[in-house]
Amino acid sequence: MDKEPITVSGLEKLKIELKNLKNLERPKIVASIAEARSHGDLKENAEYHAAKEQQAQLESRVIVINDTIARANVIDVTKLENNEKVIFGSTITVKDLDTEKKIRYTLVGKDEADISKNLIYFMSPIGKGLIGKNKNDLSTIKTPSGERNLEILDVEYL
Repeated sequence: MDKEPITVSGLEKLKIELKNLKNLERPKIVASIAEARSHGDLKENAEYHAAKEQQAQLESRVIVINDTIARANVIDVTKLENNEKVIFGSTITVKDLDTEKKIRYTLVGKDEADISKNLIYFMSPIGKGLIGKNKNDLSTIKTPSGERNLEILDVEYL
């Protein structure tokens, strides 16, 4: 069982999701199943089958979250000395040398990744291309949408 790196906030979000699934969503689904059962014949009861499908999906997610929490290797970068090196959990400001656009990324674990919030998986092409680099380094990264040339402007341990 390999340890999976996760940030402090990522672990907290998973715990909140797990609590919500167990304490709010699970009872709703159990009530839906009971309601559907009361309608009689289960063979042709679409409500019952839909509720059972929801229950299976919820229980599957609970198992995944429990597994992730059990394997979590929590990394709190705020407790590390900032030597301006890109590491897991660091927040990096880069400049795309082709478009001159500045972008701010945070390198996170796979369960935390959300490109709409610039939270990128540390093993993604951009994550791999930045990790281990230092402030002011240049990095050429091959992404599915083509090659990107990035300059690291700042590295923060937030």
